[in-house]
Amino acid sequence: MVTVDDVKRFRDETGAGVMDAKRALDDAAGDFDRARQLLRERGVQAAAKRSDRETRHGTVESYIHGEGRIGVLVEINCETDFVARTEDFRSLARDVALQIAAMNPAVLTLEDVADDVPESERQGAALLTQTFVKEPSQTVQQRIEETIATTGENIRVARFTRYELGERAEG
Repeated sequence: MVTVDDVKRFRDETGAGVMDAKRALDDAAGDFDRARQLLRERGVQAAAKRSDRETRHGTVESYIHGEGRIGVLVEINCETDFVARTEDFRSLARDVALQIAAMNPAVLTLEDVADDVPESERQGAALLTQTFVKEPSQTVQQRIEETIATTGENIRVARFTRYELGERAEG
């Protein structure tokens, strides 16, 4: 039997809504790890349903690292200005900027990776398929899908740029 305290604790840990948290815990017979997995799976399904919605709002997040040696700008979009101002969305934007600073992805998606990149390096070259630095059991895309499930809106990374002192872009 799932208690109110279980639901509250689970919500605090995951940021899920009350009914989503209760439903996941009920379906997982009170097993928090299984409930987390169910939330992730449902988040993927929710993200797929929302993927065709327009994203005209959002934020440009900046991150400066190493006493100014590395700088990142990332544009992340969502459907409404209301969600763009939420802590969940702002936290996602900070996490993605940190990811870009730490892992230096070359492109956004696997489809954008050049054909001459070795197979062993393809996933690391694309931001969305990289292992998420703050939670190694997830990819960046899965982290975004968690926020989609929490906010109920489509969210996408539109573009990013990373600067590192002393490095020059080619071209």
